[in-house]
Amino acid sequence: MTILGLMFLLKKLNQPYLIAYIIAGVLLGPYALKIFNKPEEIEVIGEIGILLLMFFIGMEINIPNKKTLIIKPLLAQGIKILLSFMFAFFLGEILTLDFRSILLIAILFTFNSTAVVVEFMKKHGTLNTAFGIVILNILLLQDLLLAPALTLLKFWNGEKFNMLNFILPLLICIVIFLIFRKIRNLREFKFSNEFLKNDHDLQVFSGLFICLGFGAIAEIVGLSAALGSFVAGVLVGKISTFHWLEHSLLPFKVFFVSLFFVSIGLRLDLDYLFSNYKLIAVGTLVVLLSNSLMSSLFFRILNFSWKDSFYGGALLSQTGEFGILALSIAYKTGMVGFDLYKAGLGITCLSLLLSTVWISCGSFVKFRKVANNDKSD
Repeated sequence: MTILGLMFLLKKLNQPYLIAYIIAGVLLGPYALKIFNKPEEIEVIGEIGILLLMFFIGMEINIPNKKTLIIKPLLAQGIKILLSFMFAFFLGEILTLDFRSILLIAILFTFNSTAVVVEFMKKHGTLNTAFGIVILNILLLQDLLLAPALTLLKFWNGEKFNMLNFILPLLICIVIFLIFRKIRNLREFKFSNEFLKNDHDLQVFSGLFICLGFGAIAEIVGLSAALGSFVAGVLVGKISTFHWLEHSLLPFKVFFVSLFFVSIGLRLDLDYLFSNYKLIAVGTLVVLLSNSLMSSLFFRILNFSWKDSFYGGALLSQTGEFGILALSIAYKTGMVGFDLYKAGLGITCLSLLLSTVWISCGSFVKFRKVANNDKSD
């Protein structure tokens, strides 16, 4: 009921429903109405929505033939990592933070929210454009970087360094690249199975099994579950038997994705937020502005137009769900203290919430310019 009321309000204001989900989480959470007191339980269920989201993207996306659509994301993410570390060291010098805290801040700047960015690109119709594919590939590269980043965090906490956690994901990624290269010009797999063809119930649960199964396998080998479900979607998208599957699983995706964003709102500690509102407000503003500027800069370096660069900067302005995971690990292992953990969590949640408005502003500028150009033509 809370989500439905907020959705009606946001529809009138022409704002994305992601805001409704996060606000509903805040209202229903342990720091407001206290209907839900265990955010981690909702988060686990919500993560299924991210897997379904990436699965559908894999089914829809066309694997690029042009090398530039692969090379540019590599360059862009490399520049982003470099700028993130430079900015983190700059903040560390100002705030006199130790190296571990600086490393954590750099990791937070490195990762964006795949769910937020993809939902907006689908809404704006830019997902299958050359620019959209570059951004999607950047997000997939970030998924690949998750395992090394988490291994690095554990290593800095004193755990034994495990080279296998670096090598195995890299080998799996090479295999995935070779598979994509092999099937990119293939319209569909020759898969004739009467057992599945006329049984829609079996197809639905087979699709769910493939999506979640690939996600689980990816998690086991050190990659992100989201990347595994994306690979599953690409492969299933080439099988004609499953072409109708997206429409059947769409309600599941909407439900579980909404729960994921509700879980983000549940984590927002209102007491801490109000007690430290200056720190949280300044930190959130710094994240949105710095991420936008850094992202716009590397898109411009890659020779995209200014309007595309600013739009891409707005899309990649927030810190993502992987940042919450990194914060939780850093806090549980004693790498950072309670204050930095709570502040980081508040800034991450608010950046996800406010980035939806930020992206709407960036897209308004982009598409307004496009509309003006069309009129002048």
